[in-house]
Amino acid sequence: MNIGSLVVRGAALGGFALLLSLSLDAVGAVATPVVDPLVVTVDNGAVRGREGTGVREFKGIPYAAPPLGVLRWELPVAARPWSGVRDATQYRSACPQPSRYGLTDASDDEDCLYLNVTVPSTAGPATKHPVLVWIHGGAFIGGSSNLYPLDYLARHGDLVVVSINYRLGVFGFMPHPAFAPAHNGGYALEDQRAALRWVKRNIGAFGGDAGNVTVAGESAGAASVCMHLFAPREATGLFEKAVVQSAACAVHLRSVADASEVGRKVAALVGCDDPATALVCLRAKPVKDLLEAATSVGAGELLAFAPSVGNDTLPMQGADALASGKFVHVPLLNGGNRDEMRLYVGYDVAAGRAVTPDNYAAKLRAIYGDAAPAVLAAYPAASYSSAPAALGTAMSDFMPGGGLSNCLFLESGRLAAHFVPVYEYEFADRDAPPEMPDPGFELGAVHAAELPYQFPHISHTYRVDGPDLAPPAQRLADQMAGYWSGFARSGRPGAAGLPAWGRFTSAGAVMRFEPGKVRPFDAGAAHHCAFWRRQYPEILRG
Repeated sequence: MNIGSLVVRGAALGGFALLLSLSLDAVGAVATPVVDPLVVTVDNGAVRGREGTGVREFKGIPYAAPPLGVLRWELPVAARPWSGVRDATQYRSACPQPSRYGLTDASDDEDCLYLNVTVPSTAGPATKHPVLVWIHGGAFIGGSSNLYPLDYLARHGDLVVVSINYRLGVFGFMPHPAFAPAHNGGYALEDQRAALRWVKRNIGAFGGDAGNVTVAGESAGAASVCMHLFAPREATGLFEKAVVQSAACAVHLRSVADASEVGRKVAALVGCDDPATALVCLRAKPVKDLLEAATSVGAGELLAFAPSVGNDTLPMQGADALASGKFVHVPLLNGGNRDEMRLYVGYDVAAGRAVTPDNYAAKLRAIYGDAAPAVLAAYPAASYSSAPAALGTAMSDFMPGGGLSNCLFLESGRLAAHFVPVYEYEFADRDAPPEMPDPGFELGAVHAAELPYQFPHISHTYRVDGPDLAPPAQRLADQMAGYWSGFARSGRPGAAGLPAWGRFTSAGAVMRFEPGKVRPFDAGAAHHCAFWRRQYPEILRG
């Protein structure tokens, strides 16, 4: 007797929900499992994502509890389990931040510790795709995982790609004497490590290989990758490879004690300057008041909320860790952009702080001090298309205390290469989509200019409405995706049909990325690093 078909929902196998169809007839029963790939079970419950073009996307998954109330300025704690199937088709809020340069989005929502997972349509519970975890940039005070479309890297590179939010600025990187000393000022980095531990526990359910995780980032996200490398006691085992895009791992950072002055100033502005009650007082303050105070304290100092050194989160300076080998030993893909600092010269010019042939020498003196006459002779404004371009070129080649320095990128790679495989690169497409409105001079391959080649249409706002790449640039993007995914897969960047990219052995062995000109070049010569080494031998030692 045929009594029809009964569908039972809710079983799970390998993290994927099943539809168990039971066909019953007179001679017995046959059970045929059918996987629903859009429902995945993680350690706190099940989530339902959405289908994309060649990918599946899972957004807004909590990896830690909201850092509210008494959890402000505490280590991240586990997210609570949920019942049923949680919707994972929409991003959740960015962490609290002001709008910057009149371009980026603001947020005042502390409930922000979420991550996103995008997988190729071929991924399943039995697959083991390489995993890339992306840490966003934003000068340690802004940005969000929500701004980065992950589908291109997942689809083109056949990778499982994860992006994460983490606490920012006053909430994530600010130390204060009232905070617990072991992780004082390191809560953002601890958020990132909690997310990496979540990936290790759960990524297999999405078809990712928990034993093949690459942590990657750009700008403040890349600097965060450096900080994880420099904390082997806390970070060993959280990733197998690392990508650093536009951050000098060897840059000198302030101590926790020195950086705590920022915390004291913020606390004083919001009326929490009594040491005995400062922590309780700060936790009671509205997000808006703390952001306004932080903006005031950080005015004029781009990296006021940069990580600080001298606690369990970040025990030692980067140059010391790299020189001594006391860092997490994993293959490293490292580099930056040809004209990094021209972007910030552009912001200054747009804000009315003009750079002219008449004030060019004074601008150099403000940055380089006693070395300014030698810098002026090596970088005369008349040799460049404009005075702002000359200033931006000098600053991009090297500037003391700056983390966006090509010679310091090379120094970081040189030190690390004594202990681990390093692959050094430079992005040099001077026709990349603009990162800001035209400031009236040639920007070139500025800071963040490579991001549209990895995250199509990124615009640093939630609109994600950047332009399409021109055909030559798109071909370059495809090549870069091949190199980056090859590195995530095997620890060696490359794929069939791409020029060979050898290990970094000298400044002359750097891979340069320009449309139609992907090839090794001498980055040390191009950025006059021998000159800069003579001016700053205590920083550029190689």
